[in-house]
Amino acid sequence: MAMASKDAADAETTSADHISLITAGYTFEEPSIQLGAAVVGGTVHPEAAVRLPLAMMNRHGLVSGATGTGKTITLQVLAEQLSIGGVPVFLADIKGDLTGLSTPGAGAEKLLKRTQSVGQSWSAASFPVEYFSLGGDGVGVPIRATISDFGPLLLARVLDLNETQESSLQLVFHYADKAGLELFNLADLRAVITFLVSDEGKDALEQLGGLSKATAGVILRELITLEAQGMDRFFGEPEFDTGDLLRTGADGRGIINCLELPTLQQKPQLFSTFLMWLVADLFADLPEVGDLDKPKLVFFLDEAHLLFNGASKAFLQSIQTTVRLIRSKGVGIFFVTQTPRDVPAEVLGQLANRVQHALRAFTPDDAKALKSTVSTFPISPYDLEEVLTTAGIGEAVVTVMNEKGAPTPVAWTRMFSPQSTMGPSPAGVVEDIVKSSPLLADYGTPIDSHSAFEKLSGQAEAETPTTTTAAPPSTADEPPAAGRLPTQAEIDADARRIEEEILGRPSNRPPSARREQPAPDSGTNPPPAPRTGGNQPDRNQPDGNQPDRNEMMDFALKAAGTIGVELVRGLFGTQRRRRRRRW
Repeated sequence: MAMASKDAADAETTSADHISLITAGYTFEEPSIQLGAAVVGGTVHPEAAVRLPLAMMNRHGLVSGATGTGKTITLQVLAEQLSIGGVPVFLADIKGDLTGLSTPGAGAEKLLKRTQSVGQSWSAASFPVEYFSLGGDGVGVPIRATISDFGPLLLARVLDLNETQESSLQLVFHYADKAGLELFNLADLRAVITFLVSDEGKDALEQLGGLSKATAGVILRELITLEAQGMDRFFGEPEFDTGDLLRTGADGRGIINCLELPTLQQKPQLFSTFLMWLVADLFADLPEVGDLDKPKLVFFLDEAHLLFNGASKAFLQSIQTTVRLIRSKGVGIFFVTQTPRDVPAEVLGQLANRVQHALRAFTPDDAKALKSTVSTFPISPYDLEEVLTTAGIGEAVVTVMNEKGAPTPVAWTRMFSPQSTMGPSPAGVVEDIVKSSPLLADYGTPIDSHSAFEKLSGQAEAETPTTTTAAPPSTADEPPAAGRLPTQAEIDADARRIEEEILGRPSNRPPSARREQPAPDSGTNPPPAPRTGGNQPDRNQPDGNQPDRNEMMDFALKAAGTIGVELVRGLFGTQRRRRRRRW
């Protein structure tokens, strides 16, 4: 009897110490968001509140767990808390449940009992939400990207190309950039490839090198298949300005940008890759800001496993680099998936904030995933294998980065409940919000500009070849005539000119030792140079990834390869543009 009493006293002391450890670990001086209350010894302790510092949200994170364990509700809670803190949010709504953010929640007895148990001061509330759809596929302001700005690496992912075909697609983009062919939609890209594999374009195809007619044909067939599936609507103009994701409401709350994905299963890689394009575009366009009191935007990348399954090395490397560098631009990325194993180790190592819902261990693979997940958490008094298989719906194992940049103690957490509706909003609510959106005037009506398709199909009037107004006048030889690639001497001369402009002194760049390539027959007439004005590329390198100046010269020339076109593509081959910069 005495021994049992002693064991009970020891257990109580241990629990008290554990509660104190969690309470101290999640007490912050800086603003933070509320996640829930710690569970110790099977009991919820509202005094041991679990929080996440706003300033650490740009250290990225992972929200994971088996289907039905409460990940979507956790996203809703995080979005609400960030909005209250004045931080804009982007998230994807795959099942339509997140439209409930626009409708105040109902204070049912069961809900109020739960919120009281975790110490949540709950009141019903709705939140400022902007609804988007990809190319108008569903209800929402259309989000589109031009093919040129989407870039070859991301498009290869959408088309499910292998690495050889991916490299060939990059050559096609290189040719289009050089020849002044604007790639706004799939029809433009299809027209360029059709030209290259035709008798008229065979000289240009041969001079590209590394692009076979057979591979070009494979890419062309994939493009036609994509169009046949109705996916061409996602590419075109007006292109979405990702600066529109960084808005706050008149009351200071952050806008929750909700992308509706009703047809995700028809082309899952397209949707997941489009999300990555948004991230890459933000990375290319946002300035360096260092560490802020709160992030400019928190981006939740749902169904993250779709990004990585079968991805090429170049694609994975680009994701890894983007995640590492975008933090200094004030953007936090949270990957949402079922298990940490869905995320490559190089990316997982950069995710400091972890919210892990329950896992199932029904199969040997499940058991292996469970052990792997446990190994990624700091050592704690919990038996995490047991906790992760017994945690209830709406409970999660949490560890985040504290204000000093160190991991907080692992906390089995009963999560807070949303203040908005858990489930879809009533019919008509989302439609009314979309109709009143100030962005609908900018993006609601598609535009079909004069571009590669019209130039190659002969629908446009003949134009005199000109150089883009974005490029400074050349002091080298005259630009190469339409119908041939520039000679190596012309490229060298242009390299020296650009280097002298940037360095402010004469160039010491030696002439290239490469032999000149014979010019193709002038009877082959690729289209004229780009139109002036419009959506022209920015010549600046993306912030946060600055090479030395000679390397920048070489990279720019490889990307553009011609006099008068100084086009630099980013990590994913995306094209950086001049923006309205409303943010």
